Amino acid sequence: FLDGASVVGSVGLDVGQQQIVYQLADAVNPGDLWTRQMDGGRVRRLTRVNGNLLRARALSSPEEVWFKGPDGNDLQGWILKPPDFDAGLRYPAILEIHGGPQMQYGNLFMFEFQYLAANGYVVFYTNPRGSQGYGNAHVDAIVGDFAAIAHADLVAWTDRVADLPYIDADRLGVTGGSYGGYMTNWIIGHTNRFKAAVTQRSLSNLVSMNGTSDFNWIFQFWQNDVAPWDDFDGYWRQSPLKYVKDVRTPTMIIHSESDLRVAIEQGEQLFVALKRLGIETELIRFPDESHGLSRGGRTDRRVNRLHHILRWFDTHLK
Repeated sequence: FLDGASVVGSVGLDVGQQQIVYQLADAVNPGDLWTRQMDGGRVRRLTRVNGNLLRARALSSPEEVWFKGPDGNDLQGWILKPPDFDAGLRYPAILEIHGGPQMQYGNLFMFEFQYLAANGYVVFYTNPRGSQGYGNAHVDAIVGDFAAIAHADLVAWTDRVADLPYIDADRLGVTGGSYGGYMTNWIIGHTNRFKAAVTQRSLSNLVSMNGTSDFNWIFQFWQNDVAPWDDFDGYWRQSPLKYVKDVRTPTMIIHSESDLRVAIEQGEQLFVALKRLGIETELIRFPDESHGLSRGGRTDRRVNRLHHILRWFDTHLK
């Protein structure tokens, strides 16, 4: 059905049910409408919504990599280089971690990744265990062990990328949102190899989150469907806040004040702890915005968010 590495969305049929209309996107195009004859015949592109804009921009296509995880498990990752990449240079690099956790990265346009790459960073990302798309064993591996399994896969990916000749292993950053923010918080509590972190709409305390999130039922499922009052030690063991005394990484916290999925108290707890421990930190609060700020927030705030992320990484990695 598809030619090349791309993603299909919003599929529909014409009145006569003779052709499919769909949105097609890839890593260098946010998406356009296409049609295809039901008999497998002619494919036709209907729109070029961002044509003029894209022609005026230098974008990068990611390199796909398959590698072995720590348990011999197969993992898929991507490396996005700066548009003016020079193999003779050594670049700072940023690990991006997706949310969910039952979601996945793929061949889709990512504004944040392209923005960071355009500003001189190698961006690398993968689908660790807990992600969708690779079978039930892969996605269910984190049930009852919400962080450690995914962390092991992310460490293996970081090790592989850090060994590349064009990567400066002394200038690594890490960021992610939602579950990706949770894993960012976990990582900085378990290693000092990353010189800067930006944690976005992140979980820090699984105990208090159970009482403040509109999604607490599914997070309880990932804890073997046991409530925190029946397994306080288990919830706390898997909470990044338990390990905050070991954090040394300068960390920016970005959170929306109207986030019902991960309430802002999660970011506030981490911010207060880092402040009291003397770790360099900032808390960027966005009024009125929801958990989906990066995708559906007010345009000026979405742009401002990207500027804050770049500023933090430029300060600590360049």
